[in-house]
Amino acid sequence: MTSKPTEAQHLRELVRLRRVRDRIDRDYAQPLDVEALARGAYMSAGHLSRQFREAYGESPYAYLMTRRIERAMALLRSGDFSVTEACFAVGCASLGTFSTRFTELVGMPPGEYRRQQASATVGMPPCVAKQVTRPIRNREAPAGEPPLD
Repeated sequence: MTSKPTEAQHLRELVRLRRVRDRIDRDYAQPLDVEALARGAYMSAGHLSRQFREAYGESPYAYLMTRRIERAMALLRSGDFSVTEACFAVGCASLGTFSTRFTELVGMPPGEYRRQQASATVGMPPCVAKQVTRPIRNREAPAGEPPLD
């Protein structure tokens, strides 16, 4: 047996994983779960999770939550949304889970982020604001500097 079928199969699987990632990017505010994403990619949920993690460095759920937190950050910076409104607008069903994940990725609770960042990106082009405010991926936010007492 040659490596051609294995390589071709791997490439087909990467295409399916890219479609899953694109669907998450596009439909992040919709109710998505790994089982539904896997069905759409004609994979089992376990296989999708393993392959997605191998290809992108994090699980499909972690990637989805990162997309949701990124969008919530933008909504909170605008000052027009409360934390609860931002939570539900990005597709999260649990304020507790949203707040916990937000704090892990951003390094501060969403309410504090809203207060601190409301005017931080005023006058900044959206493409630049997105880059400088992007949450940390694949790791928790770094611990803050220790106080100088």
